[in-house]
Amino acid sequence: MTYHILLYAHIIGACVLLGTGAGIAFFFVVSNYWGTPEMIGHVGRIVVLADTIFTATAAVFQPITGYFLAHEAGWSLGEPWIMLSLGLYVIVGIFWLPVVWIQIRLRNMALEAARLGTGLNESYRKLYRIWVIFGFPAFIAVMLIVWLMISKPYI
Repeated sequence: MTYHILLYAHIIGACVLLGTGAGIAFFFVVSNYWGTPEMIGHVGRIVVLADTIFTATAAVFQPITGYFLAHEAGWSLGEPWIMLSLGLYVIVGIFWLPVVWIQIRLRNMALEAARLGTGLNESYRKLYRIWVIFGFPAFIAVMLIVWLMISKPYI
């Protein structure tokens, strides 16, 4: 019973990380493509809140549930697929942490532009491009981790 509870929690956490990450990216990209500074600032508020509530919580619990799940299943943490998953998880963190800071900056810059009635400047656009670029390796790494969890290949 413990194994199935841990497995369920771990799978839900993976779904939250993948789903929230994809959803946040989609809504923020769409708001930046079609939106005004007011819309971008509003969506930015929601994006930062969702990352704080959902993504950060799942990111903390994933390694915890993974550790206990591996222990319960009798897997060594030295299994190659687990080691690779952990390495990819570090890569996700390396790219995701700056993305969170960038999202906060972008939100604040958009809200300030809305307040002043100005457009978004080149500094905003440059930071937004970095946000987009950093999102790709993090998303790809999460996709690979999910594949490793499912397939557990003998590498």
